[in-house]
Amino acid sequence: MQKVCIVTGGSSGIGQSVVEAFSRDGFRVFNLDKTPCDGCETVRCDMTRVSAVEGAISAIVARTGRVDVLIANAGIHFSATIENTSEEDFDRVFATNVKGAYAAIRAVLPAMKAQHSGAIVLTSSDQALVGKPNSFAYNLSKAAIASMARTTALDYAKYGIRANAVCPGTIDTPLYHRAIDAYCARSGADEAAVHAEEAEQQPLGRIGRPEEVAELIHFLASDKASFITGSLQVIDGGYTAR
Repeated sequence: MQKVCIVTGGSSGIGQSVVEAFSRDGFRVFNLDKTPCDGCETVRCDMTRVSAVEGAISAIVARTGRVDVLIANAGIHFSATIENTSEEDFDRVFATNVKGAYAAIRAVLPAMKAQHSGAIVLTSSDQALVGKPNSFAYNLSKAAIASMARTTALDYAKYGIRANAVCPGTIDTPLYHRAIDAYCARSGADEAAVHAEEAEQQPLGRIGRPEEVAELIHFLASDKASFITGSLQVIDGGYTAR
């Protein structure tokens, strides 16, 4: 029987590379997103609504009879200090980044428990390990996702279900470019200079590529990682090693 992988936020950036990696590996891949993607079956879904996520995943399970892998990747970025983070901003970041992952994990667990197997990988951030300025809500949300991976791993290991989080650093994605564009618009900084500075901050001297993160995610969901659970896997070009 063909294995099933569900990816949230799979229409661009790291998510799109994840869809491509699992498709190449023969999985039937479903993408939960507001916009469609190439090479997979997209289920339009508002990740901020628990009922929408549960309904989408229930429909997938009804069609396929199984869920082997969940990649909880959907997320948004927001730059601000705590004083400049309104209640609406806070709720918006947590609704997508945290509540969306919570809803997706809850929705796949019954099928994975019945199978007595499953792999869950959450996209966290290097900001789960280190603080960064002007990043209060985003940083907090990514730390919450890292915690979610650990507690899920402990609670469901007895069912043969593994849960891990990847912690990417600066990766060349649309999310990254939107953040740089917004910063330059606010500050008047030169965009090329900002990109160069971001690269210089990485010990390897460049920012990462989405496909590099996707390969790590694919590994963590594979049988090759069968003894890895509850871990935070950093992929940041050495940024947090300093």
